[in-house]
Amino acid sequence: MTKTAVILFNLGGPDRPEAVKPFLFNLFHDPAIMRMPQPFRFLIALLISSKRDKVAQDIYAKIGGGSPILPNTEVQARALEQKTGTKCFVAMRYWHPFVDEVVEQVKAYAPDRIILLPLYPQFSTTTTQSSLQSWHQAVAKAELNVPTKTICCYPQEAGFIGVLAAKILTSYQAALRHGKPRILFSAHGLPEKIVNAGDPYPLHCQQTVDALCGALNIENLDSVLCYQSRVGPLKWIGPSTDDEIRRAGADKIPVVIAPIAFVSEHSETLVEIDMEYRHLAAESGVPHFAYTGAVADDPRFIDGLANLVRMASISTEACVSASGKRNCPAEICSCPMEAD
Repeated sequence: MTKTAVILFNLGGPDRPEAVKPFLFNLFHDPAIMRMPQPFRFLIALLISSKRDKVAQDIYAKIGGGSPILPNTEVQARALEQKTGTKCFVAMRYWHPFVDEVVEQVKAYAPDRIILLPLYPQFSTTTTQSSLQSWHQAVAKAELNVPTKTICCYPQEAGFIGVLAAKILTSYQAALRHGKPRILFSAHGLPEKIVNAGDPYPLHCQQTVDALCGALNIENLDSVLCYQSRVGPLKWIGPSTDDEIRRAGADKIPVVIAPIAFVSEHSETLVEIDMEYRHLAAESGVPHFAYTGAVADDPRFIDGLANLVRMASISTEACVSASGKRNCPAEICSCPMEAD
């Protein structure tokens, strides 16, 4: 029997207040995030992490002092193991367990095959590509030479869409008591210059929204794809989620907000959406605000991940997507499926 190791990638998060500053430094020191040469990237990361440390600690204090993303991802990993019979490892990009640590664990496990599964449904150079590059650097350093398959994206994967659509529909039906709701499909934003350089992320987000709208099948659906978590002086892609909440308040209509790019709860969902945006909605006159919650370890989502693992296991290609073909328009960006 083939011994398979599945690597689940996510951003990670500080597990205690003292970890907030180094976590922020790691985030802003990533060349995929801060696209400038050394030593400027180091100095900027040092400056931002120092300036934002107290603010970020206050944010994490609202959810117990640290991020729940690692324990949530571990639950997903154990559920996926049960579905696939594989050994699942969790590798975080900006805090423990780092990729280098996980590579050593995988090496000790001695698998016959490795499957890389980023927990980012939509591909971005800032998330999926950054994590995969980190992995490949680490395995080269550790001389871990094992046949490897990569799942690059799954913006329309049936299990992911099915769970989120069901959550949205439940919140939508409850919100109908307050008027016809507007659904805000909220994703983490990106600076425009990264998208203009060829990042397919907003196109993949739109694919997710299109699939969700089809699954919801609501006549004359009022919905918007919007982006949250804007930081810094650069121009970011829009519209912004906070502006859309204010617009809903001006229109006096209820809001249902769904996280389309986050598959587990963390500060961007528990604090930014469920606390800060909820407060903004009340201030803006939104008559009803509902947050759907992330897909987390819902069995339908885990089934979807399991199907992706099976697809990668039998594929003759080194890199696969849920659709079995590239989701990135050739005229806009390169595709990791073709790179392999």
